[in-house]
Amino acid sequence: MKVRFKYGIRTYSGTADDMTYCSYRKGTVCIGRKHTSPRITAQNTSMGVIMKNLAKVYSECSAGYKAELKTYASKYEALVPKNKVAPGAYPIFVKMMFLFAELDAEHIDLATITHSDLLTVGTDIQSVADAVANSYLPNVSGADELTTNM
Repeated sequence: MKVRFKYGIRTYSGTADDMTYCSYRKGTVCIGRKHTSPRITAQNTSMGVIMKNLAKVYSECSAGYKAELKTYASKYEALVPKNKVAPGAYPIFVKMMFLFAELDAEHIDLATITHSDLLTVGTDIQSVADAVANSYLPNVSGADELTTNM
């Protein structure tokens, strides 16, 4: 649910009073939900391993690549309807990686892939421009100029 605060507070991110709040669209939208702790299942454990690994891979990407991914995310935001929340750079990276693994499931395991593996087998997604050209990311204006490698 969208949240409106009193006393001039526009948005808040964090957990307070059994509610979790998230700030979106550069501090103009705040969404709240009831805080719940998920049950530990095999799927949760598997996703946790994958997400920790992807966070490590993303942290090893070049600063220029991350900056261009942020630029792509801000351009992509124009394609998202106003009543939806646009993803940032890291969620776009994760979505791209899941599609990359899905299309080559025999060779790509997101739980174990490394940054150096991507430099070798990930030529289709080396840069944002490559990922757009190879249909791993939707096309936005100026995407062909985002050529910095991971």
